[in-house]
Amino acid sequence: MIIPLRKWLSVLKFLIVFVSLAYMFYHVLTLFTAWITPVDHYRIPEGHAVKAFQSGDGKQNGERMGDRLRFYFWYGE
Repeated sequence: MIIPLRKWLSVLKFLIVFVSLAYMFYHVLTLFTAWITPVDHYRIPEGHAVKAFQSGDGKQNGERMGDRLRFYFWYGE
């Protein structure tokens, strides 16, 4: 039986390069994700900031559901 040693070495070299590049790409994406992730919006405000929240069913002050949806999609909150 003849073992093609050069072929196996080239395949092994390719696999090592591929795995190392995939590993590096994974870590670059992890760093990018950490950089682009938004800050925590639910943290307690600092200084003179006030966290505004209105609880209720939205029927106060003559608001309609369509107005609330427009507000939600316009401001993203």
